[in-house]
Amino acid sequence: MSKVMALFFILAVLLLIDGYVFQAVSTISREWAAGWKTFARYGFWVFTGVTIAAIVWYAYGDPYKYGSQLRNLVLTGIVIVYFSKLFAVLFVLIDDVQRGIRWLARYFQPDTKPSGGNSIPRSEFLAKAAVITATIPFAAMTYGIISGAHDYRIRRRTLYLPNLPKSFDGIRIGQLSDIHSGSFFSKTSVKGGIDMFMEEKPDLIFFTGDLVNNETSEVGEYIDLFAKIKAPLGVFSVTGNHDYGDYKSWASAAAKQKNFSALIEAHRLMGFELLMNEHRFIEQGGDKLAVIGIENWGAGRFAKYGKLAEAYRGSQEAPVKLLLSHDPSHWDAQVRPNYPDIDIAFAGHTHGFQFGVEIGDFKWSPSQYVYKQWAGLYREGNQYLYVNRGFGYIGYPGRVGIPPELTIIELKRG
Repeated sequence: MSKVMALFFILAVLLLIDGYVFQAVSTISREWAAGWKTFARYGFWVFTGVTIAAIVWYAYGDPYKYGSQLRNLVLTGIVIVYFSKLFAVLFVLIDDVQRGIRWLARYFQPDTKPSGGNSIPRSEFLAKAAVITATIPFAAMTYGIISGAHDYRIRRRTLYLPNLPKSFDGIRIGQLSDIHSGSFFSKTSVKGGIDMFMEEKPDLIFFTGDLVNNETSEVGEYIDLFAKIKAPLGVFSVTGNHDYGDYKSWASAAAKQKNFSALIEAHRLMGFELLMNEHRFIEQGGDKLAVIGIENWGAGRFAKYGKLAEAYRGSQEAPVKLLLSHDPSHWDAQVRPNYPDIDIAFAGHTHGFQFGVEIGDFKWSPSQYVYKQWAGLYREGNQYLYVNRGFGYIGYPGRVGIPPELTIIELKRG
């Protein structure tokens, strides 16, 4: 199928959806004053026309010409509009089904026909339900962009480790993950999140991958901000699946490698010590613990650059071992079965799907149908995994119910 035919088919389907939703708009506005009725009905098609124009521009224009942020916002706007309209279509279809059943009943039982004829009016109740139902996801996802994207939350946990050296009793570890700098649209808000994190004064900081979306140039204007992230015992980082440029077409293998080299340099400029399948000892008061960091390793289709055996080798002498591994699926796949002395693994990657519900101890997100461990703290025996919900966002430039996270984990002896 040619691109023109594909676009024509998509637009035909979308206009069919629009036609259905317009029936609901027409029904609920039929008793309105003439001016408001005209505004609602013409306004619907003006808004629809703008959305269709955006789709055509996205398909045939240059969506990257004015920056990836505008491209993401346009694409997100299109998705939000039609995702919301699909909810309305459900109620209009219910109405059509019940109208069809009533029409058939009257057709086969002529004596039941009303004197006014065969016309069965559309249900005003279902039309109102359709419009209201469409408004809820539209409002929620819009609010998720305006407010949720940068509504940073501090999440604190205290973990008790029997082998923790006395000198590290009470150490506070800060974790960031999934910055995705190519998606940011408010530098001021990002600065606010970093300032909030630094007010916690963590002793040690971990960044668990995905600095960018597709290429290193995205982080350029944010290096000065993230360079403010500092801790007395150091800032350590690892790579995530987006950091390698695997989701972008490159002119050559050399260009892709140059991009990755620039990413390594960006970590250096920010003051992050990037661990590429290696470990470091943190020493304090004559005691030590090991920080192990591997390149991205993800189950299924995700890249498996990480070499845990190589990173672990030589760290055995440390009584406590902390692992930085971007993808939480690595914990069950390699860490727990083969390295029972890795006390805590720190991961990210899932973003909590950027959508869900968390009330007290209850949490739900579509992410849980993909990842066994998708947000927060998990424990198996004496081993822990903490999955950070992410600092940034990708695709949908917002968050609904799963705010961006700044983690503080305190380690205690016991």
